[in-house]
Order: sequence, then C-alpha cells, then structure tokens
Amino acid sequence: MKFSLDNIITEYEALETELTDPTIYADLKRMKAVNQKKKSLQKTVELYREYKQLYANYDELKTLVTNEKDPEMLDMMKSEIAIADKRIPELEEEIKIALLPKDPNDEKNIMLEVRAWVGGDEAGLFAHELAEAYKVFARKEGYTLEVMSEAWNDAGGYKEGIFKIEWGAGAYARFKYESGVHRVQRIPETEKNGRVHTSTATVAVMIEAEDVDVVIREEDLEITACRASGAGGQHVNKTNSAIRVVHIPTGVVAECQNERSQLQNKLTAISVLKSRILAIEEEKKAQLEGATRLALVGSGDRSEKIRTYNFPQDRLTDHRINQNFPNLPVIMTGELWHIIDALAIADQTAKLEAASWK
Repeated sequence: MKFSLDNIITEYEALETELTDPTIYADLKRMKAVNQKKKSLQKTVELYREYKQLYANYDELKTLVTNEKDPEMLDMMKSEIAIADKRIPELEEEIKIALLPKDPNDEKNIMLEVRAWVGGDEAGLFAHELAEAYKVFARKEGYTLEVMSEAWNDAGGYKEGIFKIEWGAGAYARFKYESGVHRVQRIPETEKNGRVHTSTATVAVMIEAEDVDVVIREEDLEITACRASGAGGQHVNKTNSAIRVVHIPTGVVAECQNERSQLQNKLTAISVLKSRILAIEEEKKAQLEGATRLALVGSGDRSEKIRTYNFPQDRLTDHRINQNFPNLPVIMTGELWHIIDALAIADQTAKLEAASWK
C-alpha cells in the first residue's frame, strides 16, 4: 500500500506542476481533465501526508521519551504519543477507504425519477410524498433541483415525477442507493375500515446524459404532440403542448408537459430520454463486468423491494443492509441523510473486506 501511496503523491505533484504551466490554458479540455484528476487524488494525498508527518513525529517522540527527565515535558510527550496512538489507526482506515476504486459517475448530475406502481391512488400519493422528501433533502444538501416533468393522477398523487439534481459535489454519489422499489404500509385516508394497505413506488437514479454519452439521430425519434392531462394549469390543459418522444431502436419513451411550448417540452423530453437510454447501457455494462451494486431498479413488483415504510409501526426498513430507522414522519420531511450514510458505509465496508489488504 505504501508503494501505491508514494506513486499517488508523485502523480499529484506532477498534476500540480502541469497546472502551473500557462500553456495549459490554451487547451480547456486538458485543463478540465487535469483539474478533475487532481481533485480525485486530493483527499488521499492530504490523508497520507498527515499520516507520514504524524508517524515521523511519533517515532521521534518514542525515542525521546525514554531519555526525558523533565516531568512536565515527559507528560507532554506522553500526551502527544497517546493522541498519535489513537489517530494513526484512524488515518489508516481513512486511507484505505480513499484508495478504494471510485465510481466514475459519482461526481455527475442526475435525473431522479419517482413513479407510482402497485396500489392505485395510494401508490400515487406515496410517490408524491417520496418525491417531496427527496426535493427537501436535495436542497438541504446544497443541490439545485429542477422539475423536468410531472404527471398526476385523479387523486392528486403522482403517476410520475422527474427531477434534475445538480451543482452539488457528487449528486450521483449521494442518491445512487435510492434506486429500487419502495413499499409503503399504512392506512389510507380514504380507508373507512381501518385496514392497512400495501403500495409501491419505484425510484430510478439516472446519470444526466451529455451529448458525448448518448448520440441520438433525429430519424430514430418518433415525436407526437398531445393535450396534457392532469393538474397542469389552465394553459397546459387547453393546448396540445405535451410532447411524447419514442426512441425507435430501443423503444424507450419520455414525455413532458410541464413547459409552455412544444419546443421546450421536446427538449426536456429528449434530455430525459437520453438519461434513460444511458441508464440501460450502464446496467448492461455492470452486468457484463459482474459488478454488484446496492442500487438496482426492480420491476416494481411488491416482492422486489429495497425499502419498506411501515407507518403503523413507525419504522423504515432498508432490506439491503437489514437496518431499521424510526420516526417516519420526520424521515418523510426529507431527513434522509442518516439512511443514505448507512448505505454508503455498508458499501465501503463491503469493498474494504474485498480489498487485497484485508
């Protein structure tokens, strides 16, 4: 591991030197790549430099303490040795985590899709509540959130909601564990006999596709205009501004009715379409590489769930890590950080256990 870390320091310093060369500003693409690579190595470099400095001081103190006669100085040295004894193992674990292979998509912006599935109107209401929780969480975490598309059912819940989340550090890294089927168990407001109903919503976290990621030919698109449905405001419901785009080679579909013009809705729908196609390609790639992820989108069937929201028992259960989280009313206001952190830690732990130094 020391050999790898020394090589990382050498590479980092070479990148720093390259960025001081004025000629790099003539090649913005290269400058961006160098900056991104430097940023990806920065945490590891900082941790390793702290470790080396602390270990050097620790060795020196261990040598000096055996010959020190001054009681006050001896106490000070022993105190510093105790601090180092605690910090060195912590740094070693932090360095191991920093050395884990990075997901190349972690720093990218995302499209977050929340869709009602099994359970009729109750599924739509839950899907809307789930989306609202994600909106609050995203803004609390410092991200910019843009509503790309919303389709409503007659009960005021979602058929589907799609949002672009960007600008923060690592939108995909923060949300990627949310993909999958979310099951809710509760008594709907419309239930007269007090029976608990079970419904599901699906969440898909898709990387925002850039033009270089997905190339779509105009002739491969089938674009139709139609009148918007649901609660979209007077203008939306009176005009044929809603757009439906089908990518003929893959059969992938995207719709948008939020904007006021067909052109705006077309551009938004194509953007969503690209992200959906990229998500399919990424999933195929992961399967071919034998990759395992916590965040897989199921078919929406009740048995293919990643998480259960049990309101009668005031408990959220994440089935991938077999962990329970209390206080559902607070969680549904966007307090999701402790759940997402627990998933990230479980993922890191699994990777550490598989790493060669373990």
